[in-house]
Amino acid sequence: MASRAPLAIAVACALLGAGAAHAQDRDPAQVATTAPGVHATPRGEYRIGALDKLNITVFQVKDLTLDRVQVDASGRILLPLIGQVMAGGRTTTELSDEIAAKLEASYLQHPQVSVVVSEAASQKVTVDGAVTEAGVFELRGRTTLLQAVAMAKGPARNANLKRVAVFRQVDGQRQAAVFDLSAIRKGKAEDPEIYGDDVIVVDSSGLKGAWREVLGALPAFSIFRPY
Repeated sequence: MASRAPLAIAVACALLGAGAAHAQDRDPAQVATTAPGVHATPRGEYRIGALDKLNITVFQVKDLTLDRVQVDASGRILLPLIGQVMAGGRTTTELSDEIAAKLEASYLQHPQVSVVVSEAASQKVTVDGAVTEAGVFELRGRTTLLQAVAMAKGPARNANLKRVAVFRQVDGQRQAAVFDLSAIRKGKAEDPEIYGDDVIVVDSSGLKGAWREVLGALPAFSIFRPY
């Protein structure tokens, strides 16, 4: 296995680069910044992405209440008084807390801030391997692994549902995890959330050589880890 790992890493980088070709016109820093890490997030809580539009309300301060503030390609927003704030990759609660803290530090006493995503920009996920119709699909709102595979019209007949890999940028590193889709279907395992720019690969005995090398280097049932 050790001799195969370097080749698998090289192949993975090439394949992931192709799978994320739709994001080439975006700031590379944004992909690493907005891609979620492995921290637990309450089920259903959305993480802000590039080009999302936000409504920001500072209660009883009309001049600081803004509608349709667009997150730029690097994941940042520009606000009165406090300047640039990183929004990408954060929940609305996390962003509200930071804005309130910055305002309280220099301008307001105990400000109450609310952030609402008024428009979520389209994000994409690549689904490959043993699925009926591999391709790149748009994500609209919260999407789980099971739902993402369904976008590709479900697993192929020869799919190995016990080895479904998700490749993701986490803090600037490409990482991967392996999930048991059959256990998820039966409710015996949690259905993980999928994010924009993720690459999903369903294993099979007939998987093309490049992906087989990649999946062969990953331990079964792993959580997100560098590779």
